[in-house]
Amino acid sequence: MTGQTASEQIVLSFDTSGPWCGAAIYRGAAEGDDPFRGPTVIAPLHEEMNVGQAERLMVMAQEVLAEAKLTYQDLTRIGVGIGPGNFTGIRISVAAARGLALSLNIPAIGVDAFEALAFGADLPVLTCLGAPRGEFYLQERHADRVFDPVQVSLADMPPPHHTRCVCVGHNSADLAAHLGLSNAPAAFAPASAIARIAAIAPASRAATRPSPYYLRAPDAAPSRIKAPVILG
Repeated sequence: MTGQTASEQIVLSFDTSGPWCGAAIYRGAAEGDDPFRGPTVIAPLHEEMNVGQAERLMVMAQEVLAEAKLTYQDLTRIGVGIGPGNFTGIRISVAAARGLALSLNIPAIGVDAFEALAFGADLPVLTCLGAPRGEFYLQERHADRVFDPVQVSLADMPPPHHTRCVCVGHNSADLAAHLGLSNAPAAFAPASAIARIAAIAPASRAATRPSPYYLRAPDAAPSRIKAPVILG
Protein backbone atom coordinates (compact mmCIF):
# COMPACT_ATOMS: atom_id res chain seq x y z
CA MET A 1 0.00 0.00 0.00
CA THR A 2 1.27 3.51 -0.79
CA GLY A 3 0.83 6.52 1.44
CA GLN A 4 -2.34 5.70 3.39
CA THR A 5 -3.07 8.29 6.08
CA ALA A 6 -4.41 7.43 9.52
CA SER A 7 -7.89 8.81 8.77
CA GLU A 8 -8.15 7.49 5.22
CA GLN A 9 -10.53 4.75 4.17
CA ILE A 10 -9.82 2.35 1.32
CA VAL A 11 -13.06 0.64 0.39
CA LEU A 12 -13.86 -2.11 -2.06
CA SER A 13 -17.55 -2.03 -2.96
CA PHE A 14 -19.69 -4.16 -5.23
CA ASP A 15 -23.31 -4.64 -6.20
CA THR A 16 -25.21 -7.35 -8.09
CA SER A 17 -28.73 -6.58 -6.85
CA GLY A 18 -30.03 -5.87 -10.36
CA PRO A 19 -29.22 -6.88 -13.93
CA TRP A 20 -25.65 -5.70 -13.63
CA CYS A 21 -22.33 -6.33 -11.90
CA GLY A 22 -20.46 -3.37 -10.48
CA ALA A 23 -17.37 -2.83 -8.37
CA ALA A 24 -15.38 0.20 -7.27
CA ILE A 25 -12.47 1.29 -5.12
CA TYR A 26 -12.87 4.37 -2.94
CA ARG A 27 -9.84 6.03 -1.39
CA GLY A 28 -10.22 9.19 0.60
CA ALA A 29 -12.48 10.59 3.30
CA ALA A 30 -13.10 8.60 6.44
CA GLU A 31 -15.93 8.52 8.96
CA GLY A 32 -17.62 11.90 9.37
CA ASP A 33 -15.69 13.50 6.49
CA ASP A 34 -16.88 14.94 3.20
CA PRO A 35 -17.41 11.92 0.87
CA PHE A 36 -16.77 14.09 -2.18
CA ARG A 37 -13.21 14.97 -1.15
CA GLY A 38 -10.74 13.60 -3.68
CA PRO A 39 -9.47 11.37 -5.00
CA THR A 40 -12.58 9.39 -3.97
CA VAL A 41 -13.55 6.62 -6.43
CA ILE A 42 -10.47 5.74 -8.42
CA ALA A 43 -11.39 2.46 -10.12
CA PRO A 44 -15.09 2.05 -10.97
CA LEU A 45 -16.44 -0.74 -13.18
CA HIS A 46 -20.08 -1.34 -14.14
CA GLU A 47 -21.34 -3.96 -16.60
CA GLU A 48 -24.96 -4.61 -17.51
CA MET A 49 -25.77 -8.35 -17.37
CA ASN A 50 -28.81 -10.49 -16.66
CA VAL A 51 -26.87 -13.62 -15.77
CA GLY A 52 -23.30 -14.50 -14.82
CA GLN A 53 -22.81 -12.17 -11.85
CA ALA A 54 -21.55 -15.01 -9.64
CA GLU A 55 -18.75 -15.80 -12.10
CA ARG A 56 -17.91 -12.16 -12.83
CA LEU A 57 -18.00 -10.56 -9.38
CA MET A 58 -14.71 -11.66 -7.84
CA VAL A 59 -12.87 -11.27 -11.15
CA MET A 60 -14.17 -7.72 -11.35
CA ALA A 61 -13.11 -7.07 -7.74
CA GLN A 62 -9.58 -8.17 -8.60
CA GLU A 63 -9.63 -5.94 -11.70
CA VAL A 64 -10.52 -2.78 -9.76
CA LEU A 65 -7.90 -3.57 -7.12
CA ALA A 66 -5.27 -4.02 -9.82
CA GLU A 67 -6.30 -0.76 -11.51
CA ALA A 68 -5.97 1.05 -8.19
CA LYS A 69 -2.62 -0.67 -7.53
CA LEU A 70 -3.92 -2.15 -4.28
CA THR A 71 -4.38 -5.58 -2.75
CA TYR A 72 -7.05 -7.03 -0.48
CA GLN A 73 -4.73 -6.45 2.49
CA ASP A 74 -4.84 -2.69 1.84
CA LEU A 75 -8.60 -2.48 2.34
CA THR A 76 -10.12 -0.91 5.46
CA ARG A 77 -13.77 -1.66 4.65
CA ILE A 78 -16.06 -3.55 2.27
CA GLY A 79 -19.25 -1.96 0.94
CA VAL A 80 -22.02 -4.06 -0.56
CA GLY A 81 -25.42 -3.50 -2.13
CA ILE A 82 -28.09 -5.37 -0.16
CA GLY A 83 -31.14 -4.70 -2.34
CA PRO A 84 -34.04 -4.73 -2.73
CA GLY A 85 -33.68 -6.37 -6.09
CA ASN A 86 -32.83 -9.74 -7.56
CA PHE A 87 -32.90 -12.42 -4.84
CA THR A 88 -29.99 -14.44 -6.21
CA GLY A 89 -27.91 -11.38 -7.03
CA ILE A 90 -28.30 -9.95 -3.54
CA ARG A 91 -27.25 -13.22 -1.93
CA ILE A 92 -24.17 -13.42 -4.17
CA SER A 93 -22.86 -10.01 -3.13
CA VAL A 94 -23.76 -10.25 0.56
CA ALA A 95 -22.10 -13.66 0.89
CA ALA A 96 -18.98 -12.38 -0.87
CA ALA A 97 -18.81 -9.29 1.33
CA ARG A 98 -19.22 -11.20 4.55
CA GLY A 99 -16.62 -13.77 3.51
CA LEU A 100 -14.07 -11.12 2.58
CA ALA A 101 -14.71 -9.13 5.75
CA LEU A 102 -14.22 -12.22 7.88
CA SER A 103 -11.01 -13.27 6.15
CA LEU A 104 -9.54 -9.74 6.18
CA ASN A 105 -10.84 -8.83 9.66
CA ILE A 106 -12.40 -5.58 8.44
CA PRO A 107 -16.01 -4.33 8.52
CA ALA A 108 -18.50 -5.03 5.75
CA ILE A 109 -21.20 -2.38 5.43
CA GLY A 110 -24.51 -2.99 3.69
CA VAL A 111 -26.08 -0.18 1.66
CA ASP A 112 -29.61 -0.45 0.32
CA ALA A 113 -30.48 0.59 -3.21
CA PHE A 114 -32.65 3.52 -2.11
CA GLU A 115 -29.76 5.09 -0.20
CA ALA A 116 -27.34 4.46 -3.07
CA LEU A 117 -29.66 6.05 -5.64
CA ALA A 118 -30.36 9.08 -3.46
CA PHE A 119 -26.72 9.68 -2.55
CA GLY A 120 -25.54 13.02 -3.93
CA ALA A 121 -29.05 14.11 -4.97
CA ASP A 122 -30.68 17.34 -3.87
CA LEU A 123 -33.31 16.64 -1.23
CA PRO A 124 -36.21 16.01 -1.12
CA VAL A 125 -35.91 13.02 -3.44
CA LEU A 126 -38.22 10.16 -4.41
CA THR A 127 -36.18 7.08 -5.23
CA CYS A 128 -37.69 4.47 -7.50
CA LEU A 129 -36.86 0.81 -8.12
CA GLY A 130 -38.56 -1.58 -10.50
CA ALA A 131 -40.67 -4.21 -8.74
CA PRO A 132 -42.30 -7.40 -10.11
CA ARG A 133 -45.43 -7.27 -12.27
CA GLY A 134 -44.80 -3.73 -13.46
CA GLU A 135 -44.94 -2.18 -10.01
CA PHE A 136 -42.50 0.14 -8.24
CA TYR A 137 -40.64 0.27 -4.95
CA LEU A 138 -40.58 3.87 -3.74
CA GLN A 139 -38.91 5.70 -0.89
CA GLU A 140 -39.16 9.40 -0.13
CA ARG A 141 -36.20 11.04 1.54
CA HIS A 142 -36.16 14.51 3.10
CA ALA A 143 -33.37 16.32 4.91
CA ASP A 144 -34.98 15.49 8.26
CA ARG A 145 -36.83 12.24 7.53
CA VAL A 146 -36.59 9.03 5.53
CA PHE A 147 -40.00 7.44 4.87
CA ASP A 148 -40.63 3.70 4.85
CA PRO A 149 -40.50 2.20 1.33
CA VAL A 150 -43.73 1.14 -0.39
CA GLN A 151 -44.58 -1.14 -3.31
CA VAL A 152 -47.25 0.28 -5.62
CA SER A 153 -48.48 0.23 -9.19
CA LEU A 154 -48.44 3.34 -11.36
CA ALA A 155 -52.25 3.52 -11.22
CA ASP A 156 -52.24 3.46 -7.40
CA MET A 157 -49.29 5.81 -6.98
CA PRO A 158 -49.84 8.13 -3.99
CA PRO A 159 -48.73 11.75 -4.21
CA PRO A 160 -45.41 12.45 -2.51
CA HIS A 161 -45.30 14.07 0.91
CA HIS A 162 -43.29 16.92 -0.58
CA THR A 163 -44.37 18.49 -3.89
CA ARG A 164 -40.80 19.45 -4.84
CA CYS A 165 -39.42 15.90 -4.80
CA VAL A 166 -37.09 14.97 -7.62
CA CYS A 167 -37.55 11.43 -8.95
CA VAL A 168 -34.37 9.36 -9.20
CA GLY A 169 -33.90 5.74 -10.17
CA HIS A 170 -35.35 3.08 -12.42
CA ASN A 171 -38.18 4.30 -14.68
CA SER A 172 -38.00 7.63 -12.90
CA ALA A 173 -39.02 9.56 -16.03
CA ASP A 174 -42.34 7.67 -16.21
CA LEU A 175 -42.90 8.16 -12.50
CA ALA A 176 -42.08 11.87 -12.66
CA ALA A 177 -44.44 12.41 -15.60
CA HIS A 178 -47.27 10.62 -13.80
CA LEU A 179 -46.82 12.64 -10.60
CA GLY A 180 -45.98 15.95 -12.26
CA LEU A 181 -42.48 16.03 -10.77
CA SER A 182 -39.02 16.55 -12.20
CA ASN A 183 -36.58 13.70 -12.55
CA ALA A 184 -32.81 13.36 -12.64
CA PRO A 185 -30.24 10.61 -13.14
CA ALA A 186 -28.57 9.10 -10.10
CA ALA A 187 -25.39 10.98 -9.21
CA PHE A 188 -23.31 7.78 -9.14
CA ALA A 189 -23.35 4.22 -10.42
CA PRO A 190 -24.45 1.81 -7.64
CA ALA A 191 -21.01 0.53 -6.63
CA SER A 192 -19.51 4.04 -6.61
CA ALA A 193 -22.28 5.36 -4.34
CA ILE A 194 -21.97 2.33 -2.06
CA ALA A 195 -18.20 2.87 -1.74
CA ARG A 196 -18.64 6.50 -0.67
CA ILE A 197 -21.39 5.67 1.82
CA ALA A 198 -19.39 2.81 3.32
CA ALA A 199 -16.32 5.04 3.73
CA ILE A 200 -18.08 7.63 5.88
CA ALA A 201 -20.41 5.27 7.77
CA PRO A 202 -20.13 5.53 11.57
CA ALA A 203 -18.52 2.75 13.55
CA SER A 204 -21.91 1.69 14.91
CA ARG A 205 -23.08 0.89 11.41
CA ALA A 206 -19.84 -0.88 10.59
CA ALA A 207 -20.41 -3.18 13.56
CA THR A 208 -23.53 -4.73 11.97
CA ARG A 209 -22.97 -7.44 9.36
CA PRO A 210 -24.79 -6.84 6.06
CA SER A 211 -27.82 -8.96 5.25
CA PRO A 212 -30.19 -9.10 2.25
CA TYR A 213 -32.90 -6.44 2.20
CA TYR A 214 -36.11 -7.84 0.75
CA LEU A 215 -39.43 -6.02 0.45
CA ARG A 216 -41.41 -9.04 -0.73
CA ALA A 217 -41.40 -12.79 -0.34
CA PRO A 218 -39.69 -14.87 -3.04
CA ASP A 219 -41.87 -15.99 -5.94
CA ALA A 220 -40.82 -19.60 -5.40
CA ALA A 221 -43.14 -21.47 -3.06
CA PRO A 222 -42.48 -24.59 -1.00
CA SER A 223 -43.33 -27.83 -2.71
CA ARG A 224 -46.84 -29.17 -2.05
CA ILE A 225 -45.51 -32.68 -2.34
CA LYS A 226 -45.06 -34.30 1.06
CA ALA A 227 -41.40 -34.35 2.05
CA PRO A 228 -39.75 -37.79 2.13
CA VAL A 229 -39.31 -39.45 5.49
CA ILE A 230 -35.67 -39.86 6.49
CA LEU A 231 -35.15 -43.37 7.88
CA GLY A 232 -32.61 -44.42 10.46
